[in-house]
Amino acid sequence: MARNAEKAMTTLARWRAAHEHTEQVKDRRPYLASECKSLPAAEKWRSQIIREISRKVAQIQNAGLGEFRIRDLNDEINKLLREKSHWEAQIKELDGPDYARVGPRMLDHDGKEVPGNRGYKYFGAAKDLPGVRELFEQEPPPPPRKTRGELMKDIDADYYGYRDDDDGVLIPLEMREERLIIQQKVAEWKAKKLNPDSTEVVEDEPDEPDIYAVEGEVGSDEETDEATKSSTKQRDEEDEEALSTQPRFIAHVSVPSQKEVEAALLERKKQQLLEKYASPAINRNRKRRNSSGPGN
Repeated sequence: MARNAEKAMTTLARWRAAHEHTEQVKDRRPYLASECKSLPAAEKWRSQIIREISRKVAQIQNAGLGEFRIRDLNDEINKLLREKSHWEAQIKELDGPDYARVGPRMLDHDGKEVPGNRGYKYFGAAKDLPGVRELFEQEPPPPPRKTRGELMKDIDADYYGYRDDDDGVLIPLEMREERLIIQQKVAEWKAKKLNPDSTEVVEDEPDEPDIYAVEGEVGSDEETDEATKSSTKQRDEEDEEALSTQPRFIAHVSVPSQKEVEAALLERKKQQLLEKYASPAINRNRKRRNSSGPGN
């Protein structure tokens, strides 16, 4: 122990410790990137910042650090990213390469560019923090809308049901059901006619009486037609009898015959033609003769 203490107190040891401390103070990164006027120094500080960012990004992958530590690490990483952009701008001012244009992008472990909100980015376990997870949940894209041509592509006669009867299945079924319904209705009608005193009421039978129905047993169609004709003839005879019993009105004015009406019309037409084409003297003489009468 004494030997080590003596070595530490030697002049060489003291000089070396002072020199290392001076180098540390001298190599401290400037607070403002604009204070650095050397391109190699600016490149060195940019590389130092990138190493710090890589180290903190590796630390933030640990989800067991706690919410507060993860938020602090994420803030420090974003602060270093902003500082790196300042150094890249200073390097460009010093006629160096433009890292903002040709530099690599910040990618996550899936190979996608790190998303953020207004320049603020999230790394590692910071993406799973409360309130941050919703930023990365993307809504599913809406289903693509079909064009009118795509909608009309599969529409044909079968869509509108125009060829439903062509399969040979529906028509036989309808015919069989039709025959069954007709037989059922005929049986109900016959049962009602043969049992007029029955109190059973047929639900589908209308209550309107048949004005052409003939009392008695139901016969064939020819008998029904004859009964209809006889009832019509009877009604006509009743109408004629009712007309014969009505009083007749006699007119006491002489009614001209057909020949007299034709002669009057012919005379009127003749007078119209004479008034239109004859001279005034002839018309006056004719009127004078007519007024004097044939007997004069």
